[in-house]
Order: sequence, then C-alpha cells, then structure tokens
Amino acid sequence: MTQDAFWRGAFHLVQPRKGAYRSGLDALLVASGVASEASGYALDMGAGAGAIGFAAASRAPALRVVLAEKTAEMAACARAGLALGDNSGLAGRVSIVEADLLAPRAAREAAGLADGSFDHVLSNPPFYPHGHRASPAPLRREALSMPDDAFLARWLHVASALSRHGACFLCIVAPACLPVLLSAMDGRFGAVGLLPVHARAGRPATRLLVGARRGSRAPLRVLPSLILADADGGPTAQAESLAGGTLHLDL
Repeated sequence: MTQDAFWRGAFHLVQPRKGAYRSGLDALLVASGVASEASGYALDMGAGAGAIGFAAASRAPALRVVLAEKTAEMAACARAGLALGDNSGLAGRVSIVEADLLAPRAAREAAGLADGSFDHVLSNPPFYPHGHRASPAPLRREALSMPDDAFLARWLHVASALSRHGACFLCIVAPACLPVLLSAMDGRFGAVGLLPVHARAGRPATRLLVGARRGSRAPLRVLPSLILADADGGPTAQAESLAGGTLHLDL
C-alpha cells in the first residue's frame, strides 16, 4: 500500500501499490465541480479508495459525504485512508458503505442507501467500454472496464434514483459514451453541462466532464474546454490550479 497526498496535502489516500486503479486527475476533475459552499449529503458512487469523496469533503466544509464501494479490498483502503491523522478534519463528515450500487433497491436500502437521499451524486465510472482489452488484474479491470454494454445506463439510472429532486450530478466519461449518457439521462436529469477535457492543446478531447440537475428541464450546454497541457507539453494555469485544489468548474 502507499499513502498519497492530493491537493497539496488537503487530503491523503491509502491505495494499492500495484494491481488496482490508482486515483488521479479524473477524480480531481469531478470534485472540482463541487462548490466550496455546497452542503447536505453527497454520494461518491464506486468510490474506490475515496478520492472523489475525500476531495469533495475537503473543499466543501458543510458537506457530508458517503463513499459507496462494493469491492472489499478498495473499501478497506477507504477506511484506512479515513483513519489517517492527515484526514482527521474529514473523519466526522465522511462515512463508508460497502455495497453493490447495482443491486436491487431493497439491497441498497438495507445498506443504508435509500432512494432520494442525496443532494450531490459524484462518479468516475469505468472508462473503457465492454469488449475493450481489459487489464488481467481483477481490481484494475473492475475499476476501468464496463462489464457489459448496458452498464453505464444502469449506473445513471441508479444515480438518478438516489438523487433528490434538484440534486447536482457530476461524472466524467469518455467522449464515446455521450450518446448512451444523454439517452440514460433523458427525463431524469436536465441542465446538462458538457465540459470537454483535452490532455494537450490542439488534440481531441479525451474526457467529458458532465454536470446536471435531477428533474431540471433546462437545456443542454457545451462549455469552454479545459486544456491540461499547452502545445509544448507544459502544464496550463488550469492544470496547476487543478493540482493545487483551487480550480472550480461551474457546471
């Protein structure tokens, strides 16, 4: 295991050294869509070691965060992270639930995840589609690869079910997921904001950061792109702000 500092030490994670997905920019991008004045209850769906949830709690002092993770090994990492002295300021506002979010509603409720409970739902779902060459390491494969073609739609339906009316939804996906994402959100989420994320200036977007509101009828918006490196490969001011935890993305 390793202990890793994020956002200049604002929070720390305990993560497997090998064989599992190690959190990075994607989680920080999702958390950067959380306003510093956010309050109520937030859910980190498929939390892994807890990067999104810890980051959201660190930037929004009034927010209470539930980390939901079905894999025992990664839930144990989240618990170990929460127990760190460096995260003592978060411990009273963060809890961990070991549960399969795609299980039937009764099973989710038995785990303490009742429908309509959350003001903010945050997620970094598996990035690669079903059929993509998957990692041989089980934990890494589960974090990165969708188990079937219907996974993302089911994931979004559960996100909707767990959200209160007016709740904020934030996630990050591959651009190729956009048709499925918009179809699954139709009638559930509105005020959809799409922010293309470019690893380098002049190249196609590699990620879409998505924000939406449960039950809103406001139209879709495509927001100005976020570029992480300039044409020469140097970090942009936005990338430096993201690394430092000061970037706020208004989705």
